[in-house]
Amino acid sequence: MKKEQIVAVLENIATLLELQEENPFKVRAYTNAARSIETWGGNLRELAEENRLEEIPGVGKAIGEKITQLALTGSLPFYDELRAKFPPGILELFSISGLGAKKIKALYEKLQIGSIADLAAACAAGKVAELAGFGKTTQEKLCKTIAERARHAGSFQLGEVASEADELQADLRANTDALQVSVAGSYRRRKEIVRDLDFIVATKKPAAVTEFFVRHPLVEGVIARGVTKTSVRLRSGIQADLRVVSSAEYPFALGYFTGSKEHNIVLRNRALQRGWTLNEYRLAPAEQTTKKKRSIRNIPHVRDETDFYRALDLEFIPPELRENCGEIEAAAKGRLPRLIEPQNLRGTFHCHTNASDGRNSLEEMAAAAEELGLQYLGIADHSRSSVQAGGLDEARLRTQMAAIRQLNESFERFRLFAGIECDILRDGSLDFPDELLGELDFVVASVHSAHQIAEAEMTKRIIRAISNRFVTMLAHPTGRLLLRREPYAVDIPAIIEVAAETGTWIELNAAPKRLDLDWRWWPLAKEKGVKCVINPDAHGVEKLQELWFGVGAARKGWLTKDDVVNTLSLGKIEVELWRKREKRSRR
Repeated sequence: MKKEQIVAVLENIATLLELQEENPFKVRAYTNAARSIETWGGNLRELAEENRLEEIPGVGKAIGEKITQLALTGSLPFYDELRAKFPPGILELFSISGLGAKKIKALYEKLQIGSIADLAAACAAGKVAELAGFGKTTQEKLCKTIAERARHAGSFQLGEVASEADELQADLRANTDALQVSVAGSYRRRKEIVRDLDFIVATKKPAAVTEFFVRHPLVEGVIARGVTKTSVRLRSGIQADLRVVSSAEYPFALGYFTGSKEHNIVLRNRALQRGWTLNEYRLAPAEQTTKKKRSIRNIPHVRDETDFYRALDLEFIPPELRENCGEIEAAAKGRLPRLIEPQNLRGTFHCHTNASDGRNSLEEMAAAAEELGLQYLGIADHSRSSVQAGGLDEARLRTQMAAIRQLNESFERFRLFAGIECDILRDGSLDFPDELLGELDFVVASVHSAHQIAEAEMTKRIIRAISNRFVTMLAHPTGRLLLRREPYAVDIPAIIEVAAETGTWIELNAAPKRLDLDWRWWPLAKEKGVKCVINPDAHGVEKLQELWFGVGAARKGWLTKDDVVNTLSLGKIEVELWRKREKRSRR
């Protein structure tokens, strides 16, 4: 059994134990083991064979024996017996916002609800509202959540399918029969939500490449198989389509299947203006009518996408921009921006440790950041009002600040910055007094409660918070959780205006479940002079890698290196961190 599957089993065991009200320490032991296995980079099977799993932090003897069984045999009787105590669909109830183990247990015991379908039926019949601890309001929220879930069926967060997309692309590229390979579609355009994956392969042996594709270990089932197009279902549940073409057809197929549809329509019109017809395989002379004849240009030789755009008198347009949002007009005038690249990032902020709800220590987070080549890392654990996340009170925050200062003495070309993710309270005040905030290197202001208030009140609340001179940045500005929770009502243009006036940075939260602020707002923020800060909101060392999802979203928002503040070197970012509080103090 692979590492990802073992992690899933451990997480499910923790959930099922919680359902049967096991000792919380036992539940936490399985959760911690799952996190440790997830972030551990060694050969799991090798350690299991050598009976050395206890070398992994967080894995004790009893759980180590169970992991050994899973790794070597692919099964675990203890897990099978635990699952048999509950309906097969009960675990999916944990994906419904607002339902925890206690409520799910009550639903199961009182109403025999063991799946989302059962829950939907009980809500429709009004039975959930009658249960103690639920009520009519909770029932209405559950109905809405279930309806949203149904609406999003077949949709996936970009990050949910990234590992499969990248692995399949890499394996196709390693196949000697594949001459050119790329993932296309919304994945290549870095849309935050994708519905399928498109793979374009240039080959002289389409049958061999197709056979390789359908037999890939990630493929769970074949939907349709043809000469040039094959569709399969991957383990994650997403559909993946393979299109095999010749090398001459490849640049046209790649462009066409990358999209977007609106972008392609404009390109086809440009081709027609030159006397050509454009489809997914070629440029060709357009048919001439007797009524109106166009002058036909000679069709240039097209070897790649750069040649293709040049043929249409355009600069090469990066895939992320292909949404018909002004990119074609800019490319025609030679005014496309040079978009930010992953290697431009020099550091990042808004990261958590095990002092609150993170999984790793200060030292481990710093080491991981250094290994990624970053020059600095901002630690921003939760503040005291985030009780559920183990938020820091004033004493614990001061202890962490001292630990960061001490740790910084051991670094040569790296620095940790001491910060806090400070809750914005309902009235817009902050969770800590200015005296304490002023001692920190930076402050991340975030909304974590009262999401349902009216737009005007929410906007006023956030504006008051970011007007504080000690607030460096506004985190996840709309509070959305993609496919799970809609953004709260807030006037984003008004927030951008005040951020510009106060010098507050706005976060592009790189966690694939957020990607917030949405890419559609960044051109306006850029126009107003608001700086973006790309943060991973990392709760573990492995989540620092999600910075690259943030870079993709920033590119989609037309952002350059100069628009993103954490592309600055360590020396320059130190100056920028103090700019707002100095500016405001002089007023």
